[in-house]
Amino acid sequence: MSRRTISFWTRRPILIGVVHMPPLPGAPRAVPAVAGRRATWIQRAVEDAQALEDAGFDAVTIENYGDAPFFKDRVPPETTAALAVATHAVREALASRTAVGVNVLRNDALSALGIAAASSLDFMRVNVLTGAMATDQGVIEGNAAAVLRARARLAPDVRILADVRVKHAAPVAARPIAEEARDLAGRGGADALIVTGGRTGGGVDTDELQAVCDAVPDATVLVGSGATRDTVSELLGIADGVIVGTAIKRGGRTTNRVDPERAAAFVEAAHS
Repeated sequence: MSRRTISFWTRRPILIGVVHMPPLPGAPRAVPAVAGRRATWIQRAVEDAQALEDAGFDAVTIENYGDAPFFKDRVPPETTAALAVATHAVREALASRTAVGVNVLRNDALSALGIAAASSLDFMRVNVLTGAMATDQGVIEGNAAAVLRARARLAPDVRILADVRVKHAAPVAARPIAEEARDLAGRGGADALIVTGGRTGGGVDTDELQAVCDAVPDATVLVGSGATRDTVSELLGIADGVIVGTAIKRGGRTTNRVDPERAAAFVEAAHS
C-alpha cells in the first residue's frame, strides 16, 4: 500500500472534492473532438483537480456526471477510455500526497476498478455494491462478489467507497438503514460507507447518518451530498469525512467549474 493511500485514509477529517466531468465522447450532449487539439474535458479535469488540491482537499474523485442519461451498469468502451485518460492526467498533475479516485456512473464498478488499476488510483466509489435499488435507470443490483474478487486480482490496494441508499434511488426492499449499513460493511466488504441525501447536492438526514455510524462504529463513514460551508462542522461531528461537489462550484451549480474561493472556505470551515 502506498504512503499516499495510508496518509489519506488515516487523516481526519477526510475531505474529498468532486470533479464533475462534462459530457464525454459518446454521450448525447458531448461536443465532437477537434483533431490535433488536447481534449478540453481533460484540461478541465486537471484544472478543477488542481484547484481542489490548492484549496487543501485530501483527495479528489472524478465522475462522468455529464453523461446523463446513464447506463445502469456497464458503460461503453469510449466512456471507460475517456475516464482512464482523464484520471491518469489528474494523477500525473497532482502532488503525491493527494489521493485520486473515480466513480463510473451509474454503477459500473468493474470499469471503475479497471480504470483505478491502469491509472494508479487510490479509491473508487460504487453507488450500489450490495442490495437492489430502484432508480431512474431501472433496478440496479449490487455485485460485491464480482467486484471484490476482481479487486483482489487487479488492484488490492484500491479502497472501495460504497453508498448506503444512494441518492436518486430507493431500496427495493426497505429495511432499517442500520441493517443495510452492517451488511454493506460486513458482508459486502466496503472500506467506507457513504450516506447521502435524496438528490445531488441534497442534505443528509442526520438521524440516518447517526444510525449508520452507530451500526458500524469501526467503519469509516462519509457524507456524500449536501455538505456546505455552513453545515460541514456539524456533519463532521458525526461522520469521519465528506465528499463535496455542488457547494464548491461557481454559483453553487453542480455542472460549473470549481470555485477556488468556495473550495478554500469549505476546507477552512471543515478544519475549524
